[in-house]
Amino acid sequence: MKKTFSFAHPKKKRARVADAIKHELKKYIKRERNKKLPKDMDFWDFDCRFGADEASAGVIHVSEINKVITEAYDEGLDNFFLEVLAKPAKRTKKPEEEKEPESFLD
Repeated sequence: MKKTFSFAHPKKKRARVADAIKHELKKYIKRERNKKLPKDMDFWDFDCRFGADEASAGVIHVSEINKVITEAYDEGLDNFFLEVLAKPAKRTKKPEEEKEPESFLD
């Protein structure tokens, strides 16, 4: 989903429009996560970008979507660009950090 959202609506207040945008994105992410995964993949990952317009959009994490929409609302932006693209991904193990042996003499 690549879309420029607007907080302006002739009959709705800005706060309700912001809530509607968040709800629309939540529905989209849920719909994408319910799609069948390709073989050998574990989950749906999302590439997300946010900005005042498409040219100035920066990369964000999917968990930050509501936060950046709220910030755009608080800053008084009239429009913002949001891109959310689903991609299948495979889980990887976190690299174990080498731990120094604990000294009982300290």
